[in-house]
Amino acid sequence: MKIILTHEVSGLGAAGDVVDVKDGYARNYLVPRGFAIRWTKGGEKDVAQIRRARKIHEIATIEQANEIKARLEGVKVRLAVRSGDAGRLFGSVTPADIASAIKSAGGPEVDKRRVELGSPIKTLGSHQVSVRLHPEVAAKLGVEVVAG
Repeated sequence: MKIILTHEVSGLGAAGDVVDVKDGYARNYLVPRGFAIRWTKGGEKDVAQIRRARKIHEIATIEQANEIKARLEGVKVRLAVRSGDAGRLFGSVTPADIASAIKSAGGPEVDKRRVELGSPIKTLGSHQVSVRLHPEVAAKLGVEVVAG
């Protein structure tokens, strides 16, 4: 099935790309979550609009991405969350929580969709998080989750 991506999907493409995926993946995952729309001849007009919007939010060059990476890796991120006695969280830490914690710690503003968690963060302690800034540049960031 041909679809038009509306958001960046890791391993598939960036917003505005027209890609061909299996029908079930598009119907059951990408379209319901708003990551893609079905491709139509009229949808081709939407591609230009999506690409213009992507240019505004996109980090244009690798040098710019490396500069932001250096700023990100210099930031100490502490996230205070509610937890139980054994150090387990009530819920989990989301990419949106991490993006807002980066900004409040004095780091650059990061889109929550660029924060990649290897596995859900459900315990107190130090965790590694990856922030995909550019297709070729990713920043590794240490996040300290503390009881709050």
